[in-house]
Amino acid sequence: MKPSDATFLRNASPSRFGEPGESALPPDISDVYEKNRAKIGFVPNVFRAYARRPEHFRAFMQYHDVLMRGPSGLSRAEREAIVVAVSGENRCLYCVVAHGAALRVIGKDAVLAEQLAVNWRTADLTPRLRAMLAFASRVNEPGFSASDEELDALRAAGFADDDIWDIAAVAAFFGFSNRMAGLMNMRPNDEFYTMGR
Repeated sequence: MKPSDATFLRNASPSRFGEPGESALPPDISDVYEKNRAKIGFVPNVFRAYARRPEHFRAFMQYHDVLMRGPSGLSRAEREAIVVAVSGENRCLYCVVAHGAALRVIGKDAVLAEQLAVNWRTADLTPRLRAMLAFASRVNEPGFSASDEELDALRAAGFADDDIWDIAAVAAFFGFSNRMAGLMNMRPNDEFYTMGR
């Protein structure tokens, strides 16, 4: 076989642990599926993967929504940028692709989203965004413990204490999410690859 004739194997399952049939879903989770179909046209595989454990689904999605959609001094695009940068460092295919799509749509800057997905350190960033991602990356390190000097530098960059909390919470939550995606071999929906392009 010539290299040009090669095809890539694609795993269509959202998780190596399978997913429940939609007729077996609890009503609240079924409602989440339908709302997402109506809004974006498909059900993200993270929902399908977590639906296997309904209590985990509810807890994961509730905290996700607090962090990513709740009140914050960080914009939605800044929060998505944290997810993409941290997930890139953790080599989490699902989160880089899915949240890269969200960042392209929300931030309306496909070039920046691609740069962050590959290596945020070489991306064209404002000083505020660079300071934010540098700290998010630190949160992602093994044995992380914030220093007073780091927090002072973030304050000097214009971040309030609640903003610093939110940077750390988003980075830490997605460190967890990346590792669970790795456990489940979670695969991005094909639709994510073309969103916001």
